[in-house]
Amino acid sequence: MHHTIFDTPVVNTLLRAFSVATLRLTGWRIEGALPSHAAKSVLIAAPHTSNWDLPYTLMLAFTLRLRVYWMGKHSLFRAPFGGVMRWLGGIPVNREQSTNLVARSAQTIRDATGPMQLIVPPEGTRGKTRHWKTGFYFIAQQAGVPIVLAFVDYGRKVGGLGPVFEPTGDLDADMAAIKAFYAPIQGKNPTQFEA
Repeated sequence: MHHTIFDTPVVNTLLRAFSVATLRLTGWRIEGALPSHAAKSVLIAAPHTSNWDLPYTLMLAFTLRLRVYWMGKHSLFRAPFGGVMRWLGGIPVNREQSTNLVARSAQTIRDATGPMQLIVPPEGTRGKTRHWKTGFYFIAQQAGVPIVLAFVDYGRKVGGLGPVFEPTGDLDADMAAIKAFYAPIQGKNPTQFEA
């Protein structure tokens, strides 16, 4: 995987301090921690309803000392911001092309030599949608890693890591359990989220 801001020692330390201070000063609380058995994992990023989700997610990642990569639509990676987005841990995804993303992502997680958390927004968009994409589930299953239910709850001003979920292979039952966790969580634009 490419080098990111999370691998840059001095910058990482400064941004962690900035993130902790900013979240505290703005009234946000952090819940949860990443268990050691989930050092390699897939994190669900839900609800995803606003452009503000990325800065809050990155501040939470710094605060929780994570080493994240996140998937975003390919148009975010155009010049002049493409290099910065990649340095922030971004991985461009072109939803209009079939690129075997699930298999490649699972292989990347398996091949990682250290901790790696891949953040995937299951809605696939900030807009209102009733259907969650299942790529995150199959990435975790193929990589043999757990799914961590990460969240940014704007209603309570709480963000963090919820339960660690092990895929059972029963997609329908597992998706129902995962969506049940997210049902009470409020996105920045709550009318655009439906768990």
